[in-house]
Amino acid sequence: MADHGGTAEADTGGAPPEGPAARYLQVQTTTDSRAEAVELGRDAVQARLAACAQVTGPVLSSYWWEGDLERAEEWTLLLKLPAARYQELADFLARRHSYDEPEIVATPIVAGSAAYLSWMEEVTQPQ
Repeated sequence: MADHGGTAEADTGGAPPEGPAARYLQVQTTTDSRAEAVELGRDAVQARLAACAQVTGPVLSSYWWEGDLERAEEWTLLLKLPAARYQELADFLARRHSYDEPEIVATPIVAGSAAYLSWMEEVTQPQ
């Protein structure tokens, strides 16, 4: 979260949840700047690790860091992808993120239009 040393070697949590509801995911991370969120999102989409990246913010975050209660303005990056691409995306975010312990959380997409979900599969195929 807070330390911006840029040497993230985070445990990315292994495989995403299994089951029919977990075929697609929305992955979230936060950054301390809009520019970093935009760059991470663009690069993840360009690498076909995610079909879509959206940046929102700023948001006000409160969290414990090294024994202190912190508050910070952050930007949220949301990425949509097939669950099969999760581990590669999580590793990419952990490597590239400026935080030592970046938030990398995945939420199952439990419903969506068939055309959109199919499009996500199509555009995230490795080239």
